[in-house]
Amino acid sequence: MTGSQADNAEMAERSAADIWSRVKRRLRAELGEDVYASWFGRLELETIDEKGCAHLSVPTRFLKSWIEAHYADRVLSVYRTEASDVQRISVSVRGTAAREMPQAVRRTGEPARFPNSNIKPIISNDTKPQAPQSAEDRETNELGGAPLDARLTFESFIVGRSNNLAHAAAERIARNQSGSLLYNPLYLHAGVGLGKTHLLHAIGHEVRNSGRRVIYLTADRFMYGFVSSLKAQTSLAFKERLRAIDLLIIDDVQFIQGKSIQQEFGHTLNSLIDAGRQIVVAADRPPTELESLDERVRSRLAGGLVVEVGSLDEQLREQILTTRISGLQQLHPGFEVSANVISYIARSITANGRDLEGAVNRLLAHATLTGSTITLETAEAAIRDLVRNREPKRVKIEDIQKLVASRYNVSRSDILSERRTAAVVKPRQIAMYLAKILTLRSLPEIGRRFGGRDHTTVLHAVRKIEKALHEDTALSDEVELLKRMLQE
Repeated sequence: MTGSQADNAEMAERSAADIWSRVKRRLRAELGEDVYASWFGRLELETIDEKGCAHLSVPTRFLKSWIEAHYADRVLSVYRTEASDVQRISVSVRGTAAREMPQAVRRTGEPARFPNSNIKPIISNDTKPQAPQSAEDRETNELGGAPLDARLTFESFIVGRSNNLAHAAAERIARNQSGSLLYNPLYLHAGVGLGKTHLLHAIGHEVRNSGRRVIYLTADRFMYGFVSSLKAQTSLAFKERLRAIDLLIIDDVQFIQGKSIQQEFGHTLNSLIDAGRQIVVAADRPPTELESLDERVRSRLAGGLVVEVGSLDEQLREQILTTRISGLQQLHPGFEVSANVISYIARSITANGRDLEGAVNRLLAHATLTGSTITLETAEAAIRDLVRNREPKRVKIEDIQKLVASRYNVSRSDILSERRTAAVVKPRQIAMYLAKILTLRSLPEIGRRFGGRDHTTVLHAVRKIEKALHEDTALSDEVELLKRMLQE
């Protein structure tokens, strides 16, 4: 390929990526945040072929089937609005897509491949030769269960102040041999990359090693298994097998959709709890904030032990970095990272553990490929985009109410009350405005959180504050300060 051809290919790839970004933004705007996050958050562009077909991929067969059945026409329509040369779309499951797709355009967001085969990422997908399946493995496959990752154990989990309670609860449940359940269900919630999935796998390993039956399911796998059993008319057998296990682990429960599926999930929870079986669930928010989930299911989940895995503090981030680097030094003895560099990365990357691992992988690539020493300047260049693109803090409506109440010398109960005095109405409207712009909650949900008010009341408050911000500089500065305080 000539230099000109390479430039043209690179421009085509950037153009395809830009168009796909606009398509996703349109889908988010048209369908709403909840629907978009549930069904399109993990939809990715693989390639656009010469016949005008946009090849898209998702991680599971359930998502593929659901999008094809319910949203294919909508996706194509939106895509054609941005790129008229796209004539159709094709959705595939991510493992098979990599083998089948032509290489016209590399998938957007694909991680870089290191040319040196000796460089191994911290989290790899290397697989060992498959041994004959045990009865337990066959049961796991029949129920659509996912395998437990051998690296995610209690021994490899790094404990700090932010995750100490979650770790202690998980360990207590996993090693409980008394026959009486301590916390059921155990519900862990946290943002991306803070370790909740690690704890789920660690619990699974510990319980399975004690001879008990364990099934680990993501929400996608649970939904796919249930829908498949309905189609095959084997739903009764599916339910009986699922309810006969000793430990059910469900990850990403916020993605469970559909009335019948939610009902079955609720029945499964009730059956296992009533039978004295342990349930462990993880999500990205507390059960009370899972608005799309059936109220009875939310109540059942909230009835156990609910534990938040907090953000990683700087000391814990340093421990994670030091441990990861030490592990890699066994494979690459010349890989050295000074304490100053580790401290700099720990201060700079605050979002989650995955970004920390990404930073270490980049340093390893630099050291191995160039043979040069890792300096502060090297580290700064390597992690620049991780620092710039890190995820913002997830703001809660309760936090907004507490902060606004404190700033305006009223109580949170005043803001939630029916009082109509000026001293209460103004902070209430400001809090509603902040809830609208800083959270993904709908107007009806915000109204419910503000003492059961109607969504039109929230809309009126938002519009009134928006108008006042343009006219009152002091109010604008005050609201901006509140926004920064909530997002820090």
